[in-house]
Amino acid sequence: MSLKKISVGLLTCALVISTLAGCSSKPVEKASTDPAATTPAATETAKHYKFGATYMTMNNPFFVALNDGIKKVVEANGDSLVTLDPALDQAKQISQIEDLIAQKVDAIFLNPVDWKGVKPALDEAKKAGIPIINVDAPVFDEELVDCIVASDNYNAGVLVAQDVMKRLKSANVVLLEHPTAKSAIDRTKSFEDTVKDKPEYKIIAKQSSDGQLEKAMPVMENIIQANKQIDVVMGLNDPTALGALAALQGAKRDKNVLIYGVDGSPDAKKAIKDGKITGTAAQSPIGVGKMAAETVYKILKKEKVEKNIKVPVTLITKDNVDQFGVDGWQ
Repeated sequence: MSLKKISVGLLTCALVISTLAGCSSKPVEKASTDPAATTPAATETAKHYKFGATYMTMNNPFFVALNDGIKKVVEANGDSLVTLDPALDQAKQISQIEDLIAQKVDAIFLNPVDWKGVKPALDEAKKAGIPIINVDAPVFDEELVDCIVASDNYNAGVLVAQDVMKRLKSANVVLLEHPTAKSAIDRTKSFEDTVKDKPEYKIIAKQSSDGQLEKAMPVMENIIQANKQIDVVMGLNDPTALGALAALQGAKRDKNVLIYGVDGSPDAKKAIKDGKITGTAAQSPIGVGKMAAETVYKILKKEKVEKNIKVPVTLITKDNVDQFGVDGWQ
């Protein structure tokens, strides 16, 4: 082989080795200098949130509907909701909130059993940095929650009182209250405030029923026995109004008695349509739940939200019940 051929062969080998060396260089090192490749969006999956919810009782279709409103928004975002029922036991609700804190949920939706008694749990959540979205019934220590989403409960009592005064020139009135729930306090107080300068409307009884149908019945039975003339009954919610109706029917005293609730539940609307109760100051639990859920996402994104969000109420009577229907919540 000539020296010239050997030189050409060596040159060819050198070119091949150089080409292979070039192919083995790491493109990742070059890519790592690209800022877009190092952003969290490029390296992490979207965060999934876990929320907790505890209501004073789930033995009330209002809270079931409210929870459904929250759940629909949460699950549409690919997140989860743990719903708990303290069954009107404040100590149990505090324990539930402590458990949710231990689970490190991202936020808690709270409807308090006792608007003042829930404070220890609020303190714990605040220390843990977990946002509290207070729904339906406000807490006493508002500075310990991030947002309050509730119906205009004060106006509910005003609407009922105004309707009573349109129908009757005077009346003996029974108020069935729930003194540990701020929502119920506002409803009965606003009724009293509206008629306080009108002595022709007399509050003859004011007793607690805890907002439960089965508790309202015996309470109302005792009131019936103690009072010969009852013209109006205002229940703090629809279950209470329906419990009062059952007691009045049992005593055959339901004729010519105006009975009101607050909620706008399907059962109450059906009773209105059938002429058994007079009216209900209707809320939208689904709307409250939806708004609460949408608000919690804003809070988690550090967006500014209103501290108090009030959802309007509407008085439903036989005159307009068909506009709302009796098969579901509005």
